[in-house]
Amino acid sequence: MAQPQVIVIGNEKGGAGKSTLAIHIVTGLLHAGRKVAIIDLDLRQRSLERFFANRIAWTKANGHELPLPIVPDMGDGKLLHKADEAEQMSRFEAAFSYAKSSADVIVIDTPGGDTPLSRAAHGRADQIVTPMNDSFVDFDLLGEVDPVTLDLIRPSIYSESVWEARKHRAIAEGRQVTIDWIVVTNRLAVAEARNRRRLASRMAKLAKRVGFRVGPGLRDRVIYRELFPFGLTVADLSNDIRPVSVSLAHVAARQEMRNLMQALGLDDAISAMDAAA
Repeated sequence: MAQPQVIVIGNEKGGAGKSTLAIHIVTGLLHAGRKVAIIDLDLRQRSLERFFANRIAWTKANGHELPLPIVPDMGDGKLLHKADEAEQMSRFEAAFSYAKSSADVIVIDTPGGDTPLSRAAHGRADQIVTPMNDSFVDFDLLGEVDPVTLDLIRPSIYSESVWEARKHRAIAEGRQVTIDWIVVTNRLAVAEARNRRRLASRMAKLAKRVGFRVGPGLRDRVIYRELFPFGLTVADLSNDIRPVSVSLAHVAARQEMRNLMQALGLDDAISAMDAAA
């Protein structure tokens, strides 16, 4: 059997939009007919798992059917959060093993911090997707800049974590392994053009230095938040499924999602979205 593709959504800073990104990647893949397994390692919040629990409840109540991911059982997240590292790793290994035997794609959402579970997930990634806000506060986890000149000085803590993941996987598999790392600027504001130009320049320099691609993210749109309680994304909206009023902003959001899938190389998901549009 072919090994499933493993996509890890990672960033050690909270509030960057990891779960939002994971939700949209998973739903895009599901609509493309892919068998997707999800593993939510944000043990306290578990936004990714709750989103799909909402999806099950809403579609059942409204008489609709939508594709769902495979969710390996890791037990109660709040209890597991308090468990020791050995117990957490054991549960993760079991969930990952089940996902490998059941899915074409595994999407892992990681917490906003450096944890043993997050490091283990990064070490299994074929693709790492890192969302960051349009801010030097978020960039600081990727690279350090001179406070006077804003020149790039060196890679920062999360860049080092990805480098370690690449190294450990190469050692474990006994060969050179390429982990495709994509950084997407998320929650873009309309203004702040000067800040964006400065940030984009440093991003380009750091990308060459540590080896990531810069991809399109999702703007700060209400639609991404207002569909969460229903377990829906813009990819799910149709003439029958429309719990909120549809506007031109939703069309733009759908195009953003399409651009994201294209950057990730998920062409079948793009085709499915175009067919449903």
